[in-house]
Amino acid sequence: MTAYAAFSSRAFRYQLTAVTLSMFSQQMLSTVVGWDLYLATRSPVVLGNVGLVQIIPVLLFTFAAGHVADRYPRRQTSMLMQVAQTVVGIALALAAGRGLGVALIYTCLFLVATARAFQWPATSAMLPQTVAPEHLTNAISWSGSARELATVGGPALAGILIATWGSEAVYIVQAACCALSAGCFYLMHIPGAATQMRPETGLKAVAEGLRFVWREKVILSALSLDLLAVFFGGATALLPIFAEDILHTGATGLGWLRAAPAIGAGLMAVAIAHRPSIRNAGIVLLISVAAFGAATIGFAFSTVAWLSFAMLFLTGAFDSISVVLRISLVQSRTPDELRGRVSAVNGLFISASNQWGAVESGLAAKWMGTVPSVAFGGAATIVVVVLIGIWSATLRRWKN
Repeated sequence: MTAYAAFSSRAFRYQLTAVTLSMFSQQMLSTVVGWDLYLATRSPVVLGNVGLVQIIPVLLFTFAAGHVADRYPRRQTSMLMQVAQTVVGIALALAAGRGLGVALIYTCLFLVATARAFQWPATSAMLPQTVAPEHLTNAISWSGSARELATVGGPALAGILIATWGSEAVYIVQAACCALSAGCFYLMHIPGAATQMRPETGLKAVAEGLRFVWREKVILSALSLDLLAVFFGGATALLPIFAEDILHTGATGLGWLRAAPAIGAGLMAVAIAHRPSIRNAGIVLLISVAAFGAATIGFAFSTVAWLSFAMLFLTGAFDSISVVLRISLVQSRTPDELRGRVSAVNGLFISASNQWGAVESGLAAKWMGTVPSVAFGGAATIVVVVLIGIWSATLRRWKN
């Protein structure tokens, strides 16, 4: 198998483009709202509450979204959710000229998070349908690379646009990316999509994904590791404070700080795509998450821009290893009729770690100070790795 085997599938190429554009728009939106909110309020709690606003739709709709992904055409669901995000982006662009209040930004973020809650399981469950089984890990690696490439470009471009033309330009470009992503989903043709099984309705069917994850202890351990590590170790929500008050790099510097983890993650994902599968996957997963925590501590204490960038670069590289291993584990061990619901559970773990982690970062920064809170989070991540490594023998023994 070549490093580019997944690209032989037309459906995969369209999905890869659609997901990349979607992630590009997501990162641009996260960067611009964080900047607008901090300049308007100078409050780390307001920044942290961005995560709270975005986790509520995930908690409300995750299991229903997984059921929708298994019961209805996944391509159409993904397309409609991108159309909805396009509309929200246009509304933000129109309102930006008259000034964006905290309430309006929170409302729009809630709507976007709702759309993403439904899109994530549909898009994730589609991936194994676009490539042959033997190319799945390769497709996951390239998908990770493309998403991280977008995560590099999104914040960097957002920072440049903010500095040059203001926030309104970012919202316009973000909406355009969503519209193009919807077009790519529209043009996709998924082999075998017409035979997608439709599960029974009812609460039992909706919750089947959660029961499956609970039964598969190695999946549960891997998801729990990611949930707790990112909850404590994420510093993204506080980057506007580092850019403005600690490193003094302004909006452009903020864009590059947000892009640094993505550069590291993208390069690491490309490296993984060009090498054979990782054999001792469980041990490698634990080591990579511990290294993520150590790099977070290094970032917390850095007072120069280049070192901060380097530490964030390393957090992205180590996180990319865990992401590729975790997604490969979930996709390879889940039957197709459950992929939407299991992907929804996976998405719940990811969103909970990212968004609740943002809330935790904001509150911890208020109580402890910005630098101590980030350093504490990195140390807590390492403790989590040790505890889960001791508790989960199945994870330690997992071979990819």
